[in-house]
Amino acid sequence: MKKNYYAVIMAGGVGSRFWPISTKQFPKQFHDMLGTGDSLLQQTFKRLSKLIPTENILIATNVDYKELVLEQLPSCKEEQLLLEPAMRNTAPCILYAALKIKQKDSNGVMIVAPSDHWIDNEQEFINNINTSFKACEENDILMTLGIQPNHPNTGYGYIKFENAKKEIKKVINFTEKPDLKTATAFLNSGDYLWNAGIFIWSVTSILKAFENYLPEMNQLFCQGNQMYNTNLENDFIIANYQKSENISIDYGIMQKAKNIYTLPVEFGWNDLGTWSSLYEKLEKDNQQNAIVNAKVICKESSGNMIRTTKNKHVVVQGLDDFIIVEKDDILLICPKKNEQDIKQIVASVKQKFGSDLV
Repeated sequence: MKKNYYAVIMAGGVGSRFWPISTKQFPKQFHDMLGTGDSLLQQTFKRLSKLIPTENILIATNVDYKELVLEQLPSCKEEQLLLEPAMRNTAPCILYAALKIKQKDSNGVMIVAPSDHWIDNEQEFINNINTSFKACEENDILMTLGIQPNHPNTGYGYIKFENAKKEIKKVINFTEKPDLKTATAFLNSGDYLWNAGIFIWSVTSILKAFENYLPEMNQLFCQGNQMYNTNLENDFIIANYQKSENISIDYGIMQKAKNIYTLPVEFGWNDLGTWSSLYEKLEKDNQQNAIVNAKVICKESSGNMIRTTKNKHVVVQGLDDFIIVEKDDILLICPKKNEQDIKQIVASVKQKFGSDLV
């Protein structure tokens, strides 16, 4: 393992599309969503620690989740946590992490990865990260992993790349979630990849990009340079973090910089963004129902995603392609085709029943 390799795991989201399992108090990254015995955060940490020294893995999360992170990752020290006192999207958090790493190691190379994705072939993933790290050590480039698309998904962003013979491709542009016609054209062209939101760069390259494209944010966080990795760091972040612009790394840097590259990869990726994407990864019964925890009788019912508390007895009659999720005193029954409405459902639940349920 190389001592100048670092990781930042983004673990601050609420995952409201996985309500009622995922709530503000206990978001999806802290749940064992696939019944593997590990939460998604624990899986991500274990995966990255195959290449990166565990003491070099930082966890970026909301200050409210500090105890949850420390409980789930007992090998993590408190100083490895980047505690966000306010939600300001991904750019401020990544800048904070890069400056903190720079104070320890000006030659640092870092990966930024979500805490809640699923990866089938972990060895292939590690090989791809290794390739990317080496490229970023040798060149002033900002890299993102591009997933080879296998269907015209409208829920992902797309990366258009120059189809040169080199393994690592120059990025032409990014497209946010397209409509079905556009996604189909992208897939047929062979020049597009899904944007997985997994980034690799040297600390030097990303800090130069912040200086060029988000100078005010850069100036704000650089005021803390003498405080990072000291007992003054937390006070500085509490006082200044909320002053930062609320912007993603995609809009703030990746769509503006000229030195963006991608490595096309195939390691069985799923962003586990919705109940349907979770359904895809789970084993099914002979009626194509995916069942987690429940003891179920399904009569004339197929294609359902059913999850309950442990050993709940459930009988489903005459339902196809539904999401059926029970947790404590909440029951959600929703057609899969309407799962994009779950965010609105959560807002209605909060309004009618109070915020304790969401």
